[in-house]
Amino acid sequence: MNGDQKGSLNLLKTARGQLDAVIRMTEDSRYCVDIAIQIAAVESLLKKANLAILKNHIETCVRESFEDGTHGEKVDEVINI
Repeated sequence: MNGDQKGSLNLLKTARGQLDAVIRMTEDSRYCVDIAIQIAAVESLLKKANLAILKNHIETCVRESFEDGTHGEKVDEVINI
């Protein structure tokens, strides 16, 4: 696992922890706005993790596919995401 993957994993674990907190907040009938703010924080972490994972994919898998001439499928995958 490289440094980028570790960073993405840490973001995902942090998001999981925050999501668990949101669930507890909801179960405890906490103030709706507070819950919504925490949900937005989880979404932000997931977005950051997703972008980091895609960046790593482009820098490794897609780059390799250009080097060996099989880039069509990899480019289509990224475009579809």
